[in-house]
Formats: sequence, structure tokens, C-alpha cells
Amino acid sequence: MELYVLFGSFVVLLLMGTPVAFCLGISSFATIAYLGLPPVVVFQRLNSGVSVFALMAIPFFIFAGDLMVRGDIARRLVALAGAFVGHFRGGLGQVNVLSSVMFGGVSGSAAADASAVGGLMVPQMKERGYDADYAVNITVVSSIIALLLPPSHNMIIYSIAAGGRISIADLFTAGIIPGFLLALMLMIAAWAVAVRKGYPVQKFQGMRMIGNLFVSAAPGLILVAIIFGGVRSGIFTASESSNIAVVYALLVTFFVYRSLSWHDFIEATFAAVRTTAMVLMVAMLQGVSDNPIVILLLLNLVLLLLGTFMDMSPLIVITTPIFLPVATAFGVDPVHFGVILILNLGIGLCTPPVGAVLFVGCAVGRIPIWDAVRTIWPFYGAAFATLMLVTYIPALSLWLPSLFR
Repeated sequence: MELYVLFGSFVVLLLMGTPVAFCLGISSFATIAYLGLPPVVVFQRLNSGVSVFALMAIPFFIFAGDLMVRGDIARRLVALAGAFVGHFRGGLGQVNVLSSVMFGGVSGSAAADASAVGGLMVPQMKERGYDADYAVNITVVSSIIALLLPPSHNMIIYSIAAGGRISIADLFTAGIIPGFLLALMLMIAAWAVAVRKGYPVQKFQGMRMIGNLFVSAAPGLILVAIIFGGVRSGIFTASESSNIAVVYALLVTFFVYRSLSWHDFIEATFAAVRTTAMVLMVAMLQGVSDNPIVILLLLNLVLLLLGTFMDMSPLIVITTPIFLPVATAFGVDPVHFGVILILNLGIGLCTPPVGAVLFVGCAVGRIPIWDAVRTIWPFYGAAFATLMLVTYIPALSLWLPSLFR
């Protein structure tokens, strides 16, 4: 009966339009009252939930990414990506994807990626004859690459939601090949659409220009090496890495790029606080069949469905304790499942009605959501194909971490 109280009150409040955090809190208190447990239990559990040292990494990674966004790194990375792939058919679409790969290693946030890269790329693409929906669609879907690459704070949330038993370093490593695979699939989709629509080809800028742009972007790219190399080698923990990332980001943006004003610093601080505040809460349920292939397909479908109407961070906390035991019972490695979960929910960020990244992309491109959704299907197809490959070929996620063991 207590399950009916918990989930019933949660669903009713959610349908009434109550914010997810309040839905979770009120339904939890209602269940506690029904069970007759002392209210002090709630506060004890809350305290133990937030007293996880690894959680400290999340706000600092967010803060470091925001500092780099406001410190001109996005423009430099887009320019570098343009020098590499801008001469392909529909070159700016390819640049958009490659920029997300490079920027994802700095921000770890899909929304930050869509805002920063989209803010630079979408106006350029529209100006050079690309359709607005194409520009927005490639921006939105490619932004989820950032969720798979270090320093994805959603990987940290997954590790904590799984009880802290899964190595954050392994998760960071496991997402790299799937992230690159998703980028490749999206570049193929972008090229195919560009050929069909006859989008322009740019002139190759030459190796000298690539070298100059690489030097310009190198201080920002070194942040990726600091984060991944430090955590993977065991020199410092994820939490220590996040603090070092913030100090490094401040040094680069203040003294190397000299592009971060005091106003930008304050804005980055508040933005990091706002984003972090949306990152935690708990509740929900499902799983069935004795065939691992069917089970994984069902888990994917449920996660894709949930991702269409709930935000990513609460869903990681809600679904990990429910789905991870089911997945591991059928022989799925917890690290592998983490990549599946992140990629699933990342796709959810690009789908209506609650696709936060889709909204950001459409706002940047100044087009209605339904104009984007009408033509986004090739990119959904590329993302879904990547999801199926990552789901049923565990080595894509597990091979790289195994090299470090």
C-alpha cells in the first residue's frame, strides 16, 4: 500500500504541474506519515544523501565549464573545428558536430554546449544559406555528445545514485568511444542531408591555419587533459580534479585569453549555482522478461519515454536504483549500463515536450519547436543507431576502461 501512496501522490502532483523537487519531497513525506515513521528519519536520509564527497565535483565542473564558455573558448574551438572539417559538403554542419566534441570535453553539459556552440554556429549557418531547422537540429542533437565525454557531471550523479560503487574514472573512460561514435553518426547524417539539400562547400584553410588555431585553442583543450588524465591516473579524485579545473579555468580566462570580465565571473558563479541546484532528487519503477536482449530494449524504450517529459538529473537519481539491479541481474556491466543510461536520457533532452536542449537550440535559432521537430528525424536516427550499437556491443564502452586496469 505504501507504494501506492508514494507513486500515487507523486503522479498526481506531477500532473498538477508541481515542480519535480516538490513532488518528490511531498510524496516522500506522505509515505513516511503513512508508515508512521518519525519525521527525523527524512532529515537523516537527506543528510546522508548530500554528504557524499564526490558530489562536490559537480558544482565545480559546472563552474569551470561556465568560466571557459564566458572566457572565449567556445569561439576558438569552433574556429579550430572549422579549419578541420569546414571544407566538407555542408561543412558548417560538420563543424557544429566537431565543435560539440571539443567543447563537450570542457563543459560536460549539453545545455551549455547547445547555448555556446549554437550561439556561434546557428547565425553563421543561416547567413550562409543553411535552413534554420537544419542548423538547430544538428546543434541540439550533437550537444548530447557532451554528456558522454569527461567531465560529464551526469556520470558522477549516476555513480552516486548507484551507491558510489562504480568508478567515476571508469565511467569517464567508458563514454569516450560512444561519444566519438555518436559524433561520427551525426556527421554522416549531416553530410547526407547537406548533399540532398545542396548546401555549400567551403575552401580548405590550409595546415598553417590549423596550426595557428590549434595554438589559440590549446589552453582550453589542456583542461580536458587535466580532468581526464588526473582522474584516470589516480593522481587526484574527481572532486579534486573539479577544483583544479576551476583554478585552471580562472588562470586561462583571466591571464591567457584575458577575456573574462568581473561581470562574467559573477554571472558564471550564479549560473553554476542555478545549474547545480537542479541536479538532485528521488522516486519511480519498471522491468520484465528473461531475455537480456529484450530486457535491454525495454529499458531503452522506458528511458527514452521518461526522458521526453522529465529532466535528466532527477531521472538519473530516480531510475538508477531501479534499473541498475535489473541490468546487472542480466549480466550488464554497471559501467556499460551507465553509458546506456546517459545516452538514452541525453536523447530525451532533444525530444518534446520537455526537451531542455531542444528548447535552447530553438531559442538560439529563433525558430518554433515544431519547425525543428519536423526535420530532425535523420539526427534522431543517427542518435538511436548509436544507442543500439552501444547497447548491444559492450566493448564500445568497456574496452577503453579495461586498458587502465
